[in-house]
Amino acid sequence: MPNTAKTEKPQAMEKPQDAIALLRADHKHLSDLFAKYEEMRSSSQKKAHVAQICTEFKIHALVEEEIFYPAVKKALKDDEMIPEALVEHASINNLVGQLESMEPDGEMYDAKIKVMSEYVKHHVKEEQQELFPKAKETKLDMNDLGARMASRKEELFAQKPGH
Repeated sequence: MPNTAKTEKPQAMEKPQDAIALLRADHKHLSDLFAKYEEMRSSSQKKAHVAQICTEFKIHALVEEEIFYPAVKKALKDDEMIPEALVEHASINNLVGQLESMEPDGEMYDAKIKVMSEYVKHHVKEEQQELFPKAKETKLDMNDLGARMASRKEELFAQKPGH
């Protein structure tokens, strides 16, 4: 019997695109996931949904940190934006770790998701308004970066349990 289980992959992996388009698609996907969480009431739904948010963020951040940030940092000779973005990732990852080790049965769980959502919104705003425009002005091949990032994302999603 064929396996008909649907494997969810972010839209960003459906077609080749430049690095910034891929990251913008990730940002939109995460924003949608946070919005959907706001509508959830059952603890089991919340736990599964938060697990997805955490996985999506961790993979997005890892791809940025391994591929996008080093290339942009070098091209821009940047010693401010990229280090700040890395600190923001660390703060968000701290919340990810806390959420992954707790049950969604109290007000602190919802509070941590709310704060994580706010941190992500702030981070996204800075990237999209400051970092991305500057990165576009460099001589970086955004299509090559995007292809490398998409490939790495597929690899990381494939390593997820259950795939």
